[in-house]
This record gives sequence, structure tokens and C-alpha cells, in this order.
Amino acid sequence: MTYAHSARIIFIDMLGMLDRLVGKALDAGMTDAVLAEKLTDDMFPLELQFRVALNQVLLALNQVGGKAVPLDETAYTTLAEIRERIASILSQVEEAGAAAWADADAVVDLTLPNGVRFVMSAEEDIRDWIMPNFYFHVTMVYALLRHAGVPIGKMDFIPHMDRHTAQADAQGRPSS
Repeated sequence: MTYAHSARIIFIDMLGMLDRLVGKALDAGMTDAVLAEKLTDDMFPLELQFRVALNQVLLALNQVGGKAVPLDETAYTTLAEIRERIASILSQVEEAGAAAWADADAVVDLTLPNGVRFVMSAEEDIRDWIMPNFYFHVTMVYALLRHAGVPIGKMDFIPHMDRHTAQADAQGRPSS
């Protein structure tokens, strides 16, 4: 399995999870005011956690996924808008087949807004930069929504594991 194939599966699974979390927030009666939630004064609010997480996917598509898509610079104002962005980005990931992604050893030259520059392979970019940042901000979204009162638990973070649930035989043992 290539790095591109793995990355696409992770993005598809986790974007689906983010969509489900937004749905649960709406079902719980959360208003758009929840987007201002923070755990501490020095952290990004929920809205920016969503935006940075989604921008990591767009950054991956731009750097190694064969796409040229703009990052989201403008703050999201509603949960409905976030769901629309998730659906749009999910569609872009699905369209960007693994074959269109850069070779694993292709060079990625990334300069951050603060001037820090990283030069690495495409595979290292996904593994060492994109995925850790993506998971960090996705985890913050989960924590902030849970802190705000959305009734979610660990399985809401990993709903894609349902596809791996073993069926029990007549004696209650997992079957293969």
C-alpha cells in the first residue's frame, strides 16, 4: 500500500468522522456560538480547529496530491457551513486518486508563514507534517465539542472501526 493510498483512506475516514461530530452537535441543539469554544485562552477556538484540520487536507492535495486548491482563509460562521466544507473536501480527496499523487520520494519544499522551511520527501511530508497536524486539530475538535456538551465518546472518534467488527459465532467467540 502506498503512502498516498493510506493518506487518502485516513482523510476519508476522518472527514467522515468530523461530519458525524458536527451532525451530533446539531442534533444536541448546539448553536453556531459553539464555534467560539476554547479550552484555554491561548488555544484556537473550535472554528479555527476545524479550519486548520481541513486546511491540512487541502495542503496535502496541493503539495503531493496533484491538485491546486485554495486553502480556507475566511472563518467559518456556521456548523452548516463546516459540514458543506467537509463534504466538498471529501469529494476532492475521493477525486484525487492515489495514482495522481507525487512519487513517495518527490521533494516537497514547505515554508511556513513564520519563515521556517522544511525540505522533505512527499511521503515524509504526509507522515511527519500533514498527519500529525491533521490529527492534532481533529482531536481538538473532538475535545471542544465534548467539552461543550455534545454526547460523544471514543467510538465517535473512530467510527470507521465498525468495518472491522468481528461477528460472533453461536458460542459468542469472534469468527474470522
